[in-house]
Amino acid sequence: MKASKIKPKHFDWNVEGRVATITLNRPDRKNPLTLESYAELRDTFRQLVYVDDVKAVVFTGAGENFCSGGDVHDIIGPLVAMDMDGLLEFTRMTGDFIKAMRDCPQTIISAIDGICVGAGACIAMASDMRYGTKRSKVAFLFTRVGLAGCDMGSCAMLPRIVGQGRAAELLFTGRAMDGEEAERWGFYNRICEPDELLAEAQAMAARLASGPTFAHGMTKMMMNKEWDMGVDQFIEAEAQAQAICMQTKDFERAYNAFVAKEKPVFEGN
Repeated sequence: MKASKIKPKHFDWNVEGRVATITLNRPDRKNPLTLESYAELRDTFRQLVYVDDVKAVVFTGAGENFCSGGDVHDIIGPLVAMDMDGLLEFTRMTGDFIKAMRDCPQTIISAIDGICVGAGACIAMASDMRYGTKRSKVAFLFTRVGLAGCDMGSCAMLPRIVGQGRAAELLFTGRAMDGEEAERWGFYNRICEPDELLAEAQAMAARLASGPTFAHGMTKMMMNKEWDMGVDQFIEAEAQAQAICMQTKDFERAYNAFVAKEKPVFEGN
């Protein structure tokens, strides 16, 4: 499947080389999610499993903000009126979106400026890497609206990024981290100037997309699967994964380039 077949209606989709950029584009309201954009994002990441000409994804927002979470009028209001079956359908759908992000083989880099809260913070959390700005604000603010902090995988994933105690503080209080704290706590990989943020994230994505992308996909898969494995299991799983990678042409290309004292050119197979 080719990336050109993906034609979303509720966010911007742009492909340059082997890097796709997803842009939430409702800047007048700080890029909130709707029921339709949630579902379309979920479906897009599921499709990416079969897309062979995109090897990395950058996720960002328009107008100097990343994402303000679920739209108050389009999502929060209707949720108040739903019965349990409707609520479970919604919460399972948002969780499926996060699972789709984690299951796609492409590396995902979030480029975060301005507001990144609620579901927006969960999108950033579920990405493989996060670039941010000093002025950005990240908040898992679910408890501030009477909800548990365990939304879209936060209680499992956030402690693995920033540590248990720090995650507890963020999830209990719903307070915001500024960019410098997010970097210091390990949530951000890098702090960028606002006018350079997207370009730097796309440059890293392009660098990864030109590398051994089969190996990157295998690395992402193993990082996910090893969460609930014991030592014996994950050592054996990594042995099998590495043996599979040793059969690839990219591994052979790297060896031949080393012998020839050249830089390897990877093709992802």
